[in-house]
Amino acid sequence: MSRSDRDEPERRCIVSGETAPRGGLIRFVVGPDATVVPDLAGKLPGRGFWIGAERDLVEKAMRKGLFARAAKGSVRVADTLVDDLERLLTRRAIDTLGFARRAGEIVGGFEKVVDKLERGVVAALLEAVDGAPDGHRKMMARLKAAQGYGLIGEVSVLRPLYAREMGLALGRAHVIHAALIKGRMVEKALADLARLEVYGRTRPTTGSPEEEGRGC
Repeated sequence: MSRSDRDEPERRCIVSGETAPRGGLIRFVVGPDATVVPDLAGKLPGRGFWIGAERDLVEKAMRKGLFARAAKGSVRVADTLVDDLERLLTRRAIDTLGFARRAGEIVGGFEKVVDKLERGVVAALLEAVDGAPDGHRKMMARLKAAQGYGLIGEVSVLRPLYAREMGLALGRAHVIHAALIKGRMVEKALADLARLEVYGRTRPTTGSPEEEGRGC
């Protein structure tokens, strides 16, 4: 367990009953119209309740009426909540990578990523969900080689976004390979990306960032 995991407050999932650092869960609140609203930033007013960031846990909460039980009253839950959450988590991950790009803490493209690996400054590798298996094997081979030469230590490898979505974040048509560079954005970016990867993907986003809307 990392230091940040130990320091982060824990919350209890209303579905599984397990406690975990809140960065790995999703907070929900009940809006003024009694509608259950996801609060990805964890900042909306009101008493919140938490669910592990897994699609099947959210589905179970809907199926068994656990939102109403947690809220201790009647609530409205959108039939589209599961898909809405995927969209919001995706939008948040894309936005976060966009902030990392503006901070100079992410690079895209195979050769640029390899260069950063060999310089020992990579905090995490990002691979597109729809990237070719051969490209993934080549990148993993370069990572292993850099580690073998002692150029870099353990590196997280995440596959939360499609190539088009990674391109949106990096200002390009599509991106298959990217790397987060060690810096101030890493902790937030990893948290948002990991939460999306655990939740799972069913389809890439469509439309422009404005059409998709901004995540919570």
